[in-house]
Amino acid sequence: MGERGGTTTRLLQTAAAEDGGDSKRKSSERPREPWKGEYVKSIVFAGLDAIITCFSLISSINASTRSSGHVLVLGFSNLVADAISMGFGDFVSASSEQEVIIEERRVTEWDVINQRSKEQSELAKHYQALGMDCNDATMVVNIFTKYKDILVDQRMMADKGVLPADQEVKPWKNGLVTFASFMLFGSAPLLSFIVLIPFTDSDSIKFVGACLVSALALALLGVAKARIAGQNIIFSVSVTLLSGATAAASAYLVGWLLKHIAGLES
Repeated sequence: MGERGGTTTRLLQTAAAEDGGDSKRKSSERPREPWKGEYVKSIVFAGLDAIITCFSLISSINASTRSSGHVLVLGFSNLVADAISMGFGDFVSASSEQEVIIEERRVTEWDVINQRSKEQSELAKHYQALGMDCNDATMVVNIFTKYKDILVDQRMMADKGVLPADQEVKPWKNGLVTFASFMLFGSAPLLSFIVLIPFTDSDSIKFVGACLVSALALALLGVAKARIAGQNIIFSVSVTLLSGATAAASAYLVGWLLKHIAGLES
């Protein structure tokens, strides 16, 4: 009894010492969790692309011609075409990714059924490479061997770096959300032209209004991007605004050069 009690005491002391060492490495504040949602990323990144693309087009047209009619016609035409392209592209991408994962799982499942010893050995080596003790790795693999689906999923992640396919993900929904997000956020710079029509005939004022609306929308999406990625909000907003300003300035410069140097006018 005395020996067993001494062993228990030593184990508790060791665990306490390890916990004490870990506590020194723990941060005083728990990191904030990023936003979670099935379609959050599609909404945010499609919105960013839409605003930058549409505002860059407006900048280019404004540099080469002062007609707000050109801005609205070309702006909305381009917006609809890009939204359809983005939505369809997201649908095709999500569908292809899902199909590849399903096919990879079929191959891995065949390997697990027909080459079980080899697959177990490879998985144990993978766990050891991650820092697990040889005996512990063998024990974990032996437990997984009792459950074929779990073993297949673990081999996919270890060998191919592929997570199991989420059967609840609907590619057509991803495409529809991307299309809707692109249309919604991309129309923001154009709507400023429409809203200001009863108040002014100055295309310059309308362009300034589009600049302000675009900057506000980019800032809001920058905040959302920071929440998703767990980034600093000020840094994320600054980078988002800078990317939008750079794209718009480049488009404006190209339009100005085509008008004043090449002699072209939209």
